[in-house]
Amino acid sequence: MANTDLPVLRYGKPETKERLKPVIPWAKWRQKLLPPAAAFVVFIGGWELIAGLLGIPAYLLPKPSDIVRAAWENAHNLGVSVFTTLSEAIVGFLFSIVFGVLGAVVLALSKTIEKAVFPYAIMLQTIPIVAIAPIIVIWFGAGANAIIIISFLIGFFPMLSNTLIGLNATDTNLKNLFFLYNASKWQTMWKLRLPAALPYIVAGLKISCTLAVIGAIVGEYIAGIGGGKGGLGYAITVAATRLQTAYLFACGLSASIMGIAFYLVVNYFSKAMLSSWHELEMNNK
Repeated sequence: MANTDLPVLRYGKPETKERLKPVIPWAKWRQKLLPPAAAFVVFIGGWELIAGLLGIPAYLLPKPSDIVRAAWENAHNLGVSVFTTLSEAIVGFLFSIVFGVLGAVVLALSKTIEKAVFPYAIMLQTIPIVAIAPIIVIWFGAGANAIIIISFLIGFFPMLSNTLIGLNATDTNLKNLFFLYNASKWQTMWKLRLPAALPYIVAGLKISCTLAVIGAIVGEYIAGIGGGKGGLGYAITVAATRLQTAYLFACGLSASIMGIAFYLVVNYFSKAMLSSWHELEMNNK
């Protein structure tokens, strides 16, 4: 009979002199923000100055002021596009988490299944998403369903592979300890291997969240809908065909900002999830 009183894997951190040093919040933020902020100001100022002095046409290289003006004049449409793309990316990302982690657990429980299935997962990852996107549109129709599936597919493999690596990297001595407790495979998986794989899962989350945004935008190029409900992919396509270069830059920068914000949110929750489990994450705080 399996013993249910099993040890739960946890990682602690001993007190060190470095942890006891006072940290001034403003000094810490200043060290992080000042260098990139200074580089940003120099870059934007130089861009504005050089483009103005050389008289480069706005349809070839708009000045930063032109981009800001285009974003302001099209604020409503740009906001709708950002919200549409973000919604699709979030849903695709959540699907990639669920199916990626569950798939890795199934593969980790059986080496036979892993050897039989994992090569096909690699093959799926090597196929360019633009090559299978038309097939997805044929099967599921144009619109949000196809875009979410494309976003899911492009973010699925990092979650699967990182989680599987983490599950297979569990300390052998700890697995032997659970074996001595007569733990079942599921008990070992839930109370030992999954907690030990958390850093790898978090790494997959950080990769997959940005890929989900890219997948959503790529999906909108192929399967997106137009009109007032189009996402950033559709907005970029329309701006390019009309030579609205300033608005094209605004859409591209909005996609970049959205991806960065998405990554920062995932990174924040990852740190919160790992803070009491792993020493490495505690050191990075």
